[in-house]
Amino acid sequence: MVVSCRGTQNGVVRILVVEDEPKMGSLLRRGLTEEGHTVDLAGRGDEAAWMVQTAGYDAIVLDVVLPDTDGYSLCRQLRDQGVWTPVLMLTARNEPEDRVRGLDIGADDYLGKPFLFDELLARLRAVARRGQPERPSVLEVGDLRLDPAVRQVSRAGQAIDLSAKEFALLEVFMRRPGWVLSRHDLLRRAWDLGYKAGSNIVDVYVSRLRAKIDQPFGIVTLETVRGAGYRLRTDAAAPCR
Repeated sequence: MVVSCRGTQNGVVRILVVEDEPKMGSLLRRGLTEEGHTVDLAGRGDEAAWMVQTAGYDAIVLDVVLPDTDGYSLCRQLRDQGVWTPVLMLTARNEPEDRVRGLDIGADDYLGKPFLFDELLARLRAVARRGQPERPSVLEVGDLRLDPAVRQVSRAGQAIDLSAKEFALLEVFMRRPGWVLSRHDLLRRAWDLGYKAGSNIVDVYVSRLRAKIDQPFGIVTLETVRGAGYRLRTDAAAPCR
């Protein structure tokens, strides 16, 4: 389910509810309408994405389970398209790792099911008050620079062309500089949950990243931690051998 809201001058909020269960969608629309909001209803994630792009909202409540996609993927899709509307994730999947994943991909808040309707309203008001950030922070580690808003990477001022998956993997590293990340960590954060691949897929992409962000500059910043995984160095890069 997705609920989006746009504040107006008189305080009325325009809300888009995207819910694959008609009963739940109807209940939410009725409850929100009774609170004075203007409510639209859609049944699929692709329809919600189109409506968000064309309508301009102030907040999104996003359920993980949708008929044609999942909330994590839809949230990332919106962020990739430059939509920085505050996101409140609403889902029965309320384990800590689920909350962390949602926040890591750009959600602003997370509400687990079951929930009180009054709490949903309060959280909607809170995220709507925050407004839309102009853009995410540019990530910098040494002279390596990654701009999520325009999906650009550079080193020492020189642009680096990355594929979508290489960009996603580098962003994982640059959001956690100095951390040792296992192959499992990297698969979980840079690939879809349902992605199935051989154990060497991370090694392949790390090798590709090194060929683009390190080797042309004669340095090593993306290093192997034997038996543990990989780490993006935060100190001065060592010369390549």
